[in-house]
Amino acid sequence: MARRIKHEEHQNHEAWAIPYGDLVTLLLAFFVVMYSISTVNEGKYRAVSDALSAAFRGAPRTINPVEVGKSHNGAGAGQGASMAQNGLIIGEATQLVTPMPASTTSSDDPSTHHDENTSSVSSVSSVPTLSAMDDVVNKIESSMTALVEQQQLVISRHSYGVEIELRTDILFPSGSATLSPPARAVLEKLADTLKPLPYPMRVEGHTDNRPINTFNFPSNWELSAARAASVVHLLTERGIDASRLAVIGLGEFRPQANNSTEEGRNTNRRVSIVILNNGQSAEGETEHKVVDGSTSSVAH
Repeated sequence: MARRIKHEEHQNHEAWAIPYGDLVTLLLAFFVVMYSISTVNEGKYRAVSDALSAAFRGAPRTINPVEVGKSHNGAGAGQGASMAQNGLIIGEATQLVTPMPASTTSSDDPSTHHDENTSSVSSVSSVPTLSAMDDVVNKIESSMTALVEQQQLVISRHSYGVEIELRTDILFPSGSATLSPPARAVLEKLADTLKPLPYPMRVEGHTDNRPINTFNFPSNWELSAARAASVVHLLTERGIDASRLAVIGLGEFRPQANNSTEEGRNTNRRVSIVILNNGQSAEGETEHKVVDGSTSSVAH
């Protein structure tokens, strides 16, 4: 009996193409979905919603106007915004901008002009004049003559008001924010001079660039702020309204002189009391100027 010959099964070397095609199809579907999500335009959907509401005689459902200024990548991203912008809405057009009502008071009404002039005069009168701030300088100089002559207290006149600089070597021991007894006497006299003034004031603490790292003061930020706060506490104890005061700790980053010399470091260790004259709050902004390659602040 003849032996049956086994034929080897033919191997399909292209079987990988079927799962590979499925994988490519899935990847294509995935990227199509991702692309469709990336082209979502909130303004387009709001425009379509308003268009449908107007077509069916309904009020628009959106509160905010269509943001036509934002552009999005992808096909048709700006179609809804351009539809609303060009007014191509079926049915009743949606009014996105409500016109301001005309003033019922005639511009030729003399009483109107009188009120405007009165308000402008009152706003100008609320800002202290230059002569008023000169009087402030004169009062401080007359009451603190000895310190002014010794250059321990420096009074400078600026467009934003008056700045009183006190060297910290007459106020605090080294590395401390506790006022010395002589300093308290000086500040109490200064506080009595400043108390009648109606202007807002800010107290700025400054240090030199020598680092400090203690339990109470991990850096010069904390030291400068604590020294300014100590001065503010004394001012409030002498009757100055706390709402007129602000504390600012500027650390070593607003020097007035070069920190490479002992004289320069002594100049930079200071507490400044800034009296503002232009109606700003005590915590108003500061502008900066450059001194010896470093930045210093000027309040305004």
